[in-house]
Amino acid sequence: MRAVTWQGRTDMQVTDVPDPRIEDPTDVVVRITSTGLCGSDLHLYDPLTPFMTPGDVVGHEPMGIVEDVGPEVTALKRGDRVVVPFNVSCGTCWMCTRNLHSQCETTQNREHGTGASLFGYSKLYGQVPGGQAEAMRVPFGNTLPIKVAAGPPDDRFLYLSDVLPTSWQAVEYADTPEDGTLLVMGAGPIGDMCARIAKHRGLRVIVVDSVPERLARVTAHGGEVIDTNEIDSSDVPERVRDLTDGRGSDSVIDAVGMEAHGSPVAETAQKSLRFLPKKLQEMVMQNAGSDRLDALYTAFESVRRGGTVSISGVYGGAASPMPMLQLFDKQLVIRQGQANVHRWSDDILELLQRDEDVLGVDTFATHRLPLEDAPGAYKSFRDKEDGMVKVVFQP
Repeated sequence: MRAVTWQGRTDMQVTDVPDPRIEDPTDVVVRITSTGLCGSDLHLYDPLTPFMTPGDVVGHEPMGIVEDVGPEVTALKRGDRVVVPFNVSCGTCWMCTRNLHSQCETTQNREHGTGASLFGYSKLYGQVPGGQAEAMRVPFGNTLPIKVAAGPPDDRFLYLSDVLPTSWQAVEYADTPEDGTLLVMGAGPIGDMCARIAKHRGLRVIVVDSVPERLARVTAHGGEVIDTNEIDSSDVPERVRDLTDGRGSDSVIDAVGMEAHGSPVAETAQKSLRFLPKKLQEMVMQNAGSDRLDALYTAFESVRRGGTVSISGVYGGAASPMPMLQLFDKQLVIRQGQANVHRWSDDILELLQRDEDVLGVDTFATHRLPLEDAPGAYKSFRDKEDGMVKVVFQP
């Protein structure tokens, strides 16, 4: 079959790989009908390449049709339509039964000190073949895939794999009071969806970004925006205070993560790793790596005293400095982590099954492309070209 594979730094290729097959009695094989390109995939494109192996199949936002089932699968049958969560979680261990699916004890990667395995996401998270492919093997067929109705287009359900639960959890963790203000750093797919969910809940939402097409999507759904083309990013906290009676926002979601362009030193350090032997790259990234933290620092500065910062953007540095004096003095609450997909999926599915497209998922994608166009899409998405906000590949 054809699949998007990592071949080197900034080198994604669509290649022939072996067809997936049933390996364990609870496996299912899913023929992929739609699969998303996520901002987290760009971290594998660059800079988290030390943990990748040429030929790794990437992607973690798939859905499709069940083509084969293992002998112990009772919850699904051939022909069922399913969404595959990005966490590889068993659903039955101590962590999963406490709604911490991203910490699943069955698939934790203890060798690397990381949580549950993820589809298509490097050896740090299990090196499990991903979903930017014509088909994929999905373990835990009785508990992991989310069965959805036939009929509506894929876009109605596709984002249950990652975008929706990640954004939903970010809003939950932000814990904004009913009459409060939520600031969202970044208007990429996650920040955009966070804003939509928060507006659906009746919150005041302010979103910070610099890309005109992204800001336009936010305003179209009722959010306020701060355009960092118009003010310096260092002035964002003061602008937020001006909009919130001088206090700052009640809560902030950092939906940017290590993609922030605020620290040339950290960016240069990340990119300089390519000149080291691969094993040394891994060691530095895991033990001494640092991130570009501009968005996170802005979040800490913009939130009011006693407020909450919810981090959904992915960070990878093990030695990133934190402003502990400020965090302690402002009495901030910080919540973060990979989304626990099944914790939120029932609540989200209830919205998606309504006739009204409550969150605008049917038109959320800006680009729908054949799988063969993936290499160019990765570059365009990274460079924020052609109005690209959300890409869906159709194998």
